[in-house]
Amino acid sequence: MTKHTAFAAEDAVVAAPAPAQPGRRFTSYPPSSCRTAAAQRMDAGAAGAAARATGSWLDAAPRRAEHDDWMEKHPSALAGFESVLAAAKGKQVVMFLDYDGTLSPIVKDPDTAVMTEEMRDAVRGVAEHFPTAIVSGRCRDKVFNFVKLAELYYAGSHGMDIKGPTPESKHAKAKAEAVLCQPASEFLPVIDEVYRALTATTAAIPGATVENNKFCLSVHFRCVQEEKWRALEEQVRSVLKEYPDLRLTRGRKVLEIRPSIKWDKGNALQFLLEALGFADSNNVFPIYIGDDRTDEDAFKVLRNMGQGIGILVSKIPKETSASYSLREPSEVKEFLHKLVKSKQSKQRD
Repeated sequence: MTKHTAFAAEDAVVAAPAPAQPGRRFTSYPPSSCRTAAAQRMDAGAAGAAARATGSWLDAAPRRAEHDDWMEKHPSALAGFESVLAAAKGKQVVMFLDYDGTLSPIVKDPDTAVMTEEMRDAVRGVAEHFPTAIVSGRCRDKVFNFVKLAELYYAGSHGMDIKGPTPESKHAKAKAEAVLCQPASEFLPVIDEVYRALTATTAAIPGATVENNKFCLSVHFRCVQEEKWRALEEQVRSVLKEYPDLRLTRGRKVLEIRPSIKWDKGNALQFLLEALGFADSNNVFPIYIGDDRTDEDAFKVLRNMGQGIGILVSKIPKETSASYSLREPSEVKEFLHKLVKSKQSKQRD
């Protein structure tokens, strides 16, 4: 698949992560007159404007072609809603939702990423008809405080902290007891230690914030001046040299530090399907909606399964394994409403 320049523009940070280093382990002449100068400026301005207009027109055509090509490969899940319904016919839909950039717009201060009541109602409506999970890089408790819906499954820390509804689920195949999975529990002490080190190290860079997501850390630089990005990453790397059991990845204006274990949002999706009783089942149709690079792990799992669909939330073309696209959270809300209405319509028939 062609890699689009827009991907770099949206998510650019700095160079790709370097291998972990050995260290501490946890396991021209002035014109003759003003009139001449004015004439030259006018001529130059007109020529420049013409060149810019021509260049803009010439540049726009490839961009439109690229966007049209991308949309053909990843059509709108709203425009293609009937196709989605046809693919899911006769199967149990299970909904997986990222939080930031999917249910809530990306904001400068991560602590203010509150979802609207309209979005909460949309998610609540979906959960009444389908098993629904929030899969986020955030700490599970923090995501729950944003969403405030006890009937959902929550997978925080990029899927390394999973818990389900405590009351008996209304969905026939769901287990009655709370689902609980924490595959990186042994890393908790080192994550806390690195959090303190990163907080102290990055304090000198205005706008940088370190978020403790329990089993992983997020270094946000959305409010950092671009010329400081490289210095920030170098500071993060200097800390991580002592912790080779942790890995560094990139997201949308964020550096993610996670344990080096084979567990991601794709594994969380598979775990929850199994917990819901759909392991190796041909009668399930998972739908995963997300906007970031970490959601690609789940999109790839669905492609490999040959079941369900991934929906990327993005206004610009990005390299993705998702089958469909939506532009922004408001379209996610519309998609969720359409899904609920289609279910209610079937129940009335």
